[in-house]
Amino acid sequence: MKYRLMVLAAAIALVAAACGGGADATTTTVADAGGGDTTATDAPSGDPIEIDFWVAFSDEKRLGFAQDRAAEFNAAHPEYNVKVTSFASYNDVFDAAVLAVDSGQPPALIHFFEAATRQALDAVDSSGNKIFKSVTEAIGGRTEILGEPVVLDNVVSAARDYYTVDGSFYSMPWNTSSTVLLSNMDILNAAGVTKPPETWGEVTAACEKVMAMTDGPSGCISWPNHSWFAEQSLGQQGELLANNDNGRSGRATEVFLNSKGMIDYVTWWKDLADKGYYTYTGQQRDWGGVDSAYLAGELAMMIDSSSDTVIHTDEATDLGFELKASFMPRNENVPYVGNLIGGATIWMLDGMDTKKEDGALAFMNFFSNPKNAAAWHQLTGYVPITEDAVALLNAEGWYDEAPNAKVASDQLAAAANTPASLGALIGNFVGIRDILTLAIEDILVNDVDVATRLGQANEEANKSLSEYEALFGN
Repeated sequence: MKYRLMVLAAAIALVAAACGGGADATTTTVADAGGGDTTATDAPSGDPIEIDFWVAFSDEKRLGFAQDRAAEFNAAHPEYNVKVTSFASYNDVFDAAVLAVDSGQPPALIHFFEAATRQALDAVDSSGNKIFKSVTEAIGGRTEILGEPVVLDNVVSAARDYYTVDGSFYSMPWNTSSTVLLSNMDILNAAGVTKPPETWGEVTAACEKVMAMTDGPSGCISWPNHSWFAEQSLGQQGELLANNDNGRSGRATEVFLNSKGMIDYVTWWKDLADKGYYTYTGQQRDWGGVDSAYLAGELAMMIDSSSDTVIHTDEATDLGFELKASFMPRNENVPYVGNLIGGATIWMLDGMDTKKEDGALAFMNFFSNPKNAAAWHQLTGYVPITEDAVALLNAEGWYDEAPNAKVASDQLAAAANTPASLGALIGNFVGIRDILTLAIEDILVNDVDVATRLGQANEEANKSLSEYEALFGN
């Protein structure tokens, strides 16, 4: 079983790395993955119960938010001490937690991303026991814990539906995002385009006008070469990424990287690149490179994570141009089904005594109460995670002042509740994402045939999935 756990840790290599940043006195910087918390039973009488919370953010805004909430919770509940520990990425958090479980000193809570949900559910310790506990099970139907109202039943539908597995929330949603189109309306208007394009055909037509400008930008549109965008397009087109209803009616045992919807999307992407409309930075998953090109006025549009909508809107205002957010462009030749979520949740380690577990649960619910969930959204652009947070933002007039910030929520709300639009639960999803991302780069850079290259990627991905299922499927 220990071998299985280590293989699982090795299988998870994060695609979307978190930003680097500093820490303050409330943050523990982990140098040794074996370090952990002090359990309630080991704590000297009168000392607060330590609750270690390991997060995959290190930038000042997002890490600082977690630190501030921990400090507020500690002040309200002096019998507990939530300590926030910063890691460079989600996979670093998970790998450290795996080692800490094996050493007997695990954290109470860790921050882990959506594509690895299946891997987290499969994770076991050296005795074969699952290392994470269902949050729904731990709450046990309570409406408040240590005076903190339980918010789990109030989570917005897109996150609720994605993270509900076998009728249970195994983790608490935190940072939730989707894909949005961000348009430089100054450039589009100068090119004679009066509104952001909504479909693939409209993107192509807009780019034709932009690139015909005598004093226009060097490119028209870009987005990072990351398989998440292809997954979003499959959801829009109502196509599955994996069998068994995207791994939701049973374990996914086959993926479809060469489906019609995938071929159509990558073909459109390649056509934009061949015409000089799409700018490839030359680096996979280059979020920063695309952002920089857009903000420098080298692009009229970019498709980006909604998590940066608020930040980019402020940056555009400082730079003196109008930024308008809108839905991710879709394939006009098929009915729209829905976009998916991205982001991460908070997982609770199993094995804590009741008093410590209740402290961890109380903090998780405090962390996403309406006030905190609304503040997190306003700080970052991540979707407000509860309906009460949305209501609070509406009541305060936030969306009247910041209409761009509402686009991702509207897009997710417009999705049908189908396996295609919910997104997939797949073993070794991160490795499969890498396979698709590499294939798309090959198509963009080396001008290889789309269907042929995606067929090769599909064979490789299914081999990887089969190997994973042989280890964890039972």
